[in-house]
Amino acid sequence: MSNRRISSHLDEVAWIAKLADLKEDHYRNSLLLGAILELLLEKGLLTAQELAAKVHTLEASDQSTLPTSFGNRHRH
Repeated sequence: MSNRRISSHLDEVAWIAKLADLKEDHYRNSLLLGAILELLLEKGLLTAQELAAKVHTLEASDQSTLPTSFGNRHRH
């Protein structure tokens, strides 16, 4: 095996590890955001309708500034 091929495999492993870290960060951020939203709703500091309206406004604003290739992607 050449050093170049080993390096390529190590680079691939590093990218896989970075992806796993990003997935873990995304999960933790989603969990934290969900908890914050539930607390705000439970305390009556905002309503589900206000939250939905803000999401709609932000999506509309975001999609108008995105390149065409991203305008049709689904958001979760």
